[in-house]
Amino acid sequence: MAVPLDDGFKIGVQTIHRRTEPAVGDWRPTVAEARELVEMIDRLDYDSLWVGDHLSFALPYLDPFIQLAQAAVISERLLLGVGVYLLPLRHPGPVAKQAATLDLLSEGRFIMGVGVGGEFKTDFAVAGVPREERGARLTEGIQVMRKLWTGEKVSHDGPLFPFTELAMTPKPYQDGGPPIWCGGRSDAALRRAGRLADGYASYVVTPDMYRKALEKIAAAADEANRQLDQFATAHLLFARIDDSYEAALDAATESLSVRYAMDFREPAKKYAALGRPEDVAQRLAEFYDAGVRHMVMDFVGPYEDRDQQFERFASEVKPLLSGLLKQRG
Repeated sequence: MAVPLDDGFKIGVQTIHRRTEPAVGDWRPTVAEARELVEMIDRLDYDSLWVGDHLSFALPYLDPFIQLAQAAVISERLLLGVGVYLLPLRHPGPVAKQAATLDLLSEGRFIMGVGVGGEFKTDFAVAGVPREERGARLTEGIQVMRKLWTGEKVSHDGPLFPFTELAMTPKPYQDGGPPIWCGGRSDAALRRAGRLADGYASYVVTPDMYRKALEKIAAAADEANRQLDQFATAHLLFARIDDSYEAALDAATESLSVRYAMDFREPAKKYAALGRPEDVAQRLAEFYDAGVRHMVMDFVGPYEDRDQQFERFASEVKPLLSGLLKQRG
């Protein structure tokens, strides 16, 4: 069985508040900044708005649920996603309450991407969570949240998060709770997505890697005797529109090298969409052919260029993808 793909193609944007990269001076995000950003993304007809999650990272990060709650009252249309939430760093009970609340207050527009993290040891150090438990904590955490989102009396006898019969109300706006999209590149992560998730949200992979990941997800669903009637397929793509590939690569390298505290030039060449509008459009088309149906654009480069990147993509890249976008649901 192959993963069932959606008919349309949605495009979102990753970021609400983000400090200048490379960063200079203090950072004080404002309400006006958030309002202007969300209103712009809405006006430019993107489909969704996403934020990431870290507790201790090379750059300052704000709590994703609070950011998305702020966005939910600015736009009543955009889908709102966290990509991805590092669930192993928290107990899934309180997280289930936060996610249900956000889903209710956004009237069912919340998508919960989850992942194990693990690449940044400081996240686990500040949470007091052993990194070696991250996979088990994510798997059981998903099971716990799904039970609690029913709003009925439930119990759980797992080794990490057991509890006796109780109910958590109110239940989320969406039946069964917000959709859970699993991230990750390892075989274990792909098996988890096939067994438990409503979708897959990738990151730093090529189109060929994405295609092979979907094959592994489908195989895991088969092994679990799970029938996938619907399954979301998403990808977070670094991108930079510029007058040339080299100019885009230079800007992406500087920005991402600061963000990840490493030389990101070679990874940027491999994983990002860089260059002229037609170059970026071609890269998106390659991912679409590989099975991506919800692309999340992470425009990199100087913070001061962010609005220009949003505008250029909407006016210069999206028209080149009109054949894919016309069936957008």
